[in-house]
Amino acid sequence: MSKLSLPVRLVLLVAGTTLPLILFAVGIVYHDYEKDRREATQRVLETVRSIRITLDAEMRRMTGGLQVLALTNALRSGDFANFGAMASGFLDQYAKDGVILVADRNGQLVFSSRKLDTPSLPVRNNREMVDQVFASRQPQYSNLFEGVVKKRTVLTVEVPVFRDGTVVYDISFSPPLEVFQSIIEKQRPSADWTVTMLDREGKVFARIPNPAATFGKRATSSLYDQMFQTDEATLTSTSLEGVPLITAYSRSPLTGWTVAAGVSEGSLVAPLWRDLAITSLTGGLLLLVGLAFAVRMATTIARGEMLHNLLIEELNHRVKNTLAILQAIAVQTFRGATKTEREKFEGRLGALAEAHNLLSSEKWQGSELKDVLDRVLQPYLINSPDRIRMLGPRVPLPPRVAVVLSMIVHEIATNAAKYGALSNDTGTVAVEWEILSENNNPQLRLIWRESGGPPVTAPVQRGFGSRLIERSARDQLGGEATVDFLPRGVVCTITCALADMQ
Repeated sequence: MSKLSLPVRLVLLVAGTTLPLILFAVGIVYHDYEKDRREATQRVLETVRSIRITLDAEMRRMTGGLQVLALTNALRSGDFANFGAMASGFLDQYAKDGVILVADRNGQLVFSSRKLDTPSLPVRNNREMVDQVFASRQPQYSNLFEGVVKKRTVLTVEVPVFRDGTVVYDISFSPPLEVFQSIIEKQRPSADWTVTMLDREGKVFARIPNPAATFGKRATSSLYDQMFQTDEATLTSTSLEGVPLITAYSRSPLTGWTVAAGVSEGSLVAPLWRDLAITSLTGGLLLLVGLAFAVRMATTIARGEMLHNLLIEELNHRVKNTLAILQAIAVQTFRGATKTEREKFEGRLGALAEAHNLLSSEKWQGSELKDVLDRVLQPYLINSPDRIRMLGPRVPLPPRVAVVLSMIVHEIATNAAKYGALSNDTGTVAVEWEILSENNNPQLRLIWRESGGPPVTAPVQRGFGSRLIERSARDQLGGEATVDFLPRGVVCTITCALADMQ
């Protein structure tokens, strides 16, 4: 064999040094693509969970408002003239398209917020929903159907009205569908995402993109065949426009509706091809530049890989901290879990979401104590604002304290609605706060005082809610919380040091 020439040797040397680097770079690109794909799948799942929690919080707010209306004497006694004014107060929260209907056991409408001529009111279209409300004695949530008053496709929230322990009416609210569209528009991460809300039959009632063109359509078979097998899953599917998606869905245990979201496969494949092209071009240049540049490039890649791993470790640390908090709440709440306990857990997450919504609106610069209280107590202030009196000075709160206080007040208000002053028509609540100064260390003291409710008896054992209140005040606010079960009503006192609110 003839001796190889120097150029050939140099070519082989450069090729032998550079080609492994090119292959290595291609491997990194593909590895990053697979990692990005896994992260995108997880991100889609977390997004649908977040949207589903927001949807559930909104539906609980609607349901709570209807339940407040259902407790009014005007409705229970059939005084629909006075009830109409109360219904208008509820509808003022929404656009003009919202409608409240009241039907008897036979589905005959006896009240409509749109038609004042009661004798001319028709029979409800979806009689099965009325039957379910009377049979279950619980709130119900409909699929899409043709509304008898609106004369177009609607969704409804249905709540029973009791008189002497017997269901006498079904009060129904058909919210503007723009409410649901607004939720997904606000939480859609980017333009290459598809986000959809579907009823229990898999029909679209809110969607981005193309909401008008896809409204009322059934989900594609790739999603429809899977979504009724489990409450939550990730999968690959095809959108109604025929676009391949990395998809996740989560079904609400409250309404039975499903939130699905997907990110375009092309948004991940396009960067892959771009990165491969850049890598190939860089490899060609490396072949021309030589061994020195190849060695330098190897050093640069190694340094970049080290920084890459460092950033991943930091990200994992932050995510684990967040998951640890949620896991701690879940373990405490779902130990021997019942349906009521699961609802408590979702209520707490809903309170946490409300606090985050308030902070997001303030761009995480903190919020006012009064605003935090208004947001948490909104379901109880809709039609009876005089039942809860709030009095105190202006107190700015940092984000962490706003979140903790919102969860504490949510727990107290939930207990009051179930067992205390907010569980009847006569009870009232006074929420007062003040700034105390001891040794130049200002402290916030907030007092929740109930009166006019059912007779109070101290519980035999403390529940998780009480422990949550006390531990949150102590461990996260650096203060304390006490709950006194006085005969005239529960009194809860919360204190925390303002100097430590960082």
